[in-house]
Amino acid sequence: MKSLREKNNKSILKKYKKVNKSKILIIYTGGTIGMITDYESGSLKPFDFNHIEQEVPELKKIPYQLDTLFFKNPIDSSNMNHEIWVKTARLIEERYNDYDGFVILHGSDTMAYSASALSFMLQNLDKPVIFTGSQLPIGVIRTDGKENLVTAIEIAGAKKNGKPIVPEVAIYFEYKLYRGNRTTKLNAEHFEAFTSFNYPILANAGINIDYNYSKILRPSSAPLKVHYNFDINVGILTLFPGISKKYIEHFFAMPELKGVVLQTFGSGNAPTERWFISILKEAISKGITILNITQCKKGEVIQGRYETSKELAKIGIIGGKDLTLESAITKMMMILAEYSSPETIAKELVKSYCGEIKEE
Repeated sequence: MKSLREKNNKSILKKYKKVNKSKILIIYTGGTIGMITDYESGSLKPFDFNHIEQEVPELKKIPYQLDTLFFKNPIDSSNMNHEIWVKTARLIEERYNDYDGFVILHGSDTMAYSASALSFMLQNLDKPVIFTGSQLPIGVIRTDGKENLVTAIEIAGAKKNGKPIVPEVAIYFEYKLYRGNRTTKLNAEHFEAFTSFNYPILANAGINIDYNYSKILRPSSAPLKVHYNFDINVGILTLFPGISKKYIEHFFAMPELKGVVLQTFGSGNAPTERWFISILKEAISKGITILNITQCKKGEVIQGRYETSKELAKIGIIGGKDLTLESAITKMMMILAEYSSPETIAKELVKSYCGEIKEE
């Protein structure tokens, strides 16, 4: 079996088996799941994906054609950025017609950000793109990586009446399948690392995989369209009791700032001091988009429910409903790159692209 190097020499394609069933492409970007112990030094190092079947012999029993594409230089989750999202989306687009589904192996710390970004980038998706990873390296005896990988592959290739069951970007972790842009990493110590506070799980994997069909997106009939542009001149401002005027002034004085995700209290509440409202109003007058989401893990922003949020709506702050932080910031990056009109930007931010936000 031969390996093929990408032209940019940053990723390698390996083919495993040929059967007349689903064809799945596994893309390894980096992360704990691809690590094994170097027994000489005792430290962790990326393993050679040319020999993935040695680490996960269960793959030999999966009745799909499995090909792997892996970054020559794996990306640590903490170093994830929009350029890697673009690279990953391009790999999918280039091979979109060759595969029935895709599994992306990724570090768990920023997986929810990447899954959110890819969900917005891959418009009109009609095939599964399943993110997974692990809390323990795949080369460790008690690893959760093997089950996560095997089941993510099974979901990526699952069909009903000849069509993919899950034609959307999702995260599979510890027996549960979540909509990618509804997911947040909750725990750094337990195998159940993720949750989806405001949307039901898409599937639960037990003896059988029980799909929540009514909550899964319907496949698009339009051709795949990939958005590659991001505007990273954005920021996140989290409110806290006692936040100072100087702090907020410095925040909005950042050069080239175009968009802010404002994390408020409760259902979208914020201080009512005149200086606070004035700073926000001035920022909006300069063309800065401000999107209001709640710090609460569960619930949504309803601007105007209380007096402390009515003023925000009056000055032009956009209510972000039940968007997650990960979804809000990645969606804003894409929207700001696509549109310049404040009215259009506001409309697009609260529009549901792929189930990321509560629809009216």
